[in-house]
Parts: sequence; C-alpha cells; structure tokens
Amino acid sequence: MALTNRYKTAPGAGTLAALILVLVFGSPWYADWAADNTDPDTAGGWWLRLLAWPHWRFDSDDSLRSILITDLRAILVVVLTLLFLYLLPGSQLARARGTLSQFFAGWAAYIFAAGFAALLTTLFLANPSLLGAFRTAGEGATYGLFIGWIIGIATLGGRRGTR
Repeated sequence: MALTNRYKTAPGAGTLAALILVLVFGSPWYADWAADNTDPDTAGGWWLRLLAWPHWRFDSDDSLRSILITDLRAILVVVLTLLFLYLLPGSQLARARGTLSQFFAGWAAYIFAAGFAALLTTLFLANPSLLGAFRTAGEGATYGLFIGWIIGIATLGGRRGTR
C-alpha cells in the first residue's frame, strides 16, 4: 500500500492527501450535492459543506475572473500545504516517526495553507478590501482547523523530506 510504504515522506503524504481532498470534495459535483442535500444548521451538514470550501469549477455563467480566483484558491491550498509541511519543524525534525509533533505539524500546515490561500486570492478580487481579506482568511483558517486533522493523520510515520 502506497501510504504505508517505508519510503513515504511526511510532506509528500500530506500534499497527496490535500490534493485528494481538493479534487474530490472541491469538485463541482460534490459542492452541488452538499448544497442541495445537507442542512447547514446541523453539525454534520455544516461540516459536509465545509469540505467543499476550496472548490474549483468551470461554469459558463460566472465571469472568467471569479472562476480563476476560485480555481487559484484550490491550487494554492495544495501548493501551500507542501510549502508549510517543508517549513514546519514537527514533521521534519521528529526523531521518532508517528509522533504527535508530526500530526500537529501536518494539521497546522493545512490551517496556514488554507488561510494564506484565501488571503492571497482576495488580492485578485475586483474590489479587494482589508475587511474582505480578513473574512476570507478566517474562512480558510476555519476550513483548515476542521479538515486539517486529515492531513495530520496522513503525515504520521513519514520520514524527513530530505536525506
């Protein structure tokens, strides 16, 4: 099995998990299903809708600018996850594989990645504002906080990214 391979790196496994989360749960089909079939006033419905936050889409009804910003946010979540997994010392310097530091470093990397992806894409909006940037960064950090534990689990047991 690929994820239990002894050659797995923590940043690689975390990035792969982030890519799968964004591709599957950020797809237009899942986002539409979650919007139509879940109740946002329940914890489960809210969480299922939150899974679709870094969605990507291609819809002819939207402007090209909004499609690019939405797709850029989804791409940046994955790219910044890789960057933060390399930068955070828990997954890099853990002497024993599978320690809680790897788990929390993976989780934190996803929180930072989602928050910064939201913040950076706000700059490309038609009328960006500081308040809008703070709100979207908060949405991204909320997404990372409640979904990032999946990335934390994926990074467990991975070796350091470089030899």
